[in-house]
Amino acid sequence: MQEREETRRIQFTGKSSYIVSLPKQWVLELGLKQGDQITITREGKSALKLLPAKEQTRSSQLEEAVLEITHEDDSAAIVRRLVSLYFLGYKTIQIKPKAERLQPNQRNAIKSAVKGMLMGAEIISDSVDGMTIQVLVNLLELSVDGAFKRMLHLAKSMLKDALLAVKESNLDLARGVIDSDDEVDRFGFYIIRQLKIAIQNEHMLRDMGFTNARQCLGYRLIVKNIERTGDHAVLIAKDLLEFEKSVREEAMGKIEELNDFATSVLDQSCLALFKEDFTQAEHAIRRSAEISKYEKRILESIKSIKDEEEVYRIRRMLENITRIAEYASDIAEIVLNMNIEKILKKPKM
Repeated sequence: MQEREETRRIQFTGKSSYIVSLPKQWVLELGLKQGDQITITREGKSALKLLPAKEQTRSSQLEEAVLEITHEDDSAAIVRRLVSLYFLGYKTIQIKPKAERLQPNQRNAIKSAVKGMLMGAEIISDSVDGMTIQVLVNLLELSVDGAFKRMLHLAKSMLKDALLAVKESNLDLARGVIDSDDEVDRFGFYIIRQLKIAIQNEHMLRDMGFTNARQCLGYRLIVKNIERTGDHAVLIAKDLLEFEKSVREEAMGKIEELNDFATSVLDQSCLALFKEDFTQAEHAIRRSAEISKYEKRILESIKSIKDEEEVYRIRRMLENITRIAEYASDIAEIVLNMNIEKILKKPKM
């Protein structure tokens, strides 16, 4: 098969037209012939996409999805389907009842999902006969890196606030942590959508700052670890709502030290991601092993505690925060995999 990339010179013809010839082999492989139409689309800041008209018709069908639901479909199932279509990159999603009307609980679930989970999505039509959702966000307005940094900041803030809530027995702050988890998920869903679009379009891939599709897979795994970080903050907050009281100050102090260390390793792993720094990723992995020192201090401090309920709660917080260091190590390993080729010695010519 002919190479995917060729250099062709732009030529000027007539009084107002520029032309570029297409490689003959490409035309033959695509089944095109003289007289067939080609659609030219500008993508991003510096790319043009050439698409045969028959392919353009097929592609335009991906702009809009129609989701038919029945009276019996539960709200959670409808939301899952809606999120899946959002991930696939559809710009417009129509939700229609197969028969009768949309039920009030179905409409409310869709509205909550669009508002709380799908970044850039708006409901532009809403009635018992159907709803239309349009994704209005410009792909380049919020970069993947930008969304990831905001997601990371939110997850770390949730951890800090969850521990503060336990320390102060602040139930309102704990509820706020739980509510913030939806915002972390919104950034996560947005990033997954962007990665899906990037994988399907090599020009958009470059505009988003990726050099190959493998990087998108690595980013997807990293995003999942940040989502889980937020989930552990929620578990700590729910613990307070369940028991409605703090634990002793000495133990909380050591747990906060553990959290400071775990989040510092998480920061280092993510910085290695942004800098594409193999060496810093290795350092983060080595540092993550030091979490055992903090664990031992906490476990030693609870030996003298007679209240079994309090010991149980401290152990649960310890487990939740220890997992953050594990996620940081996982992220660093992914960064290593994404950048391993940079340390390879180039063969002599």
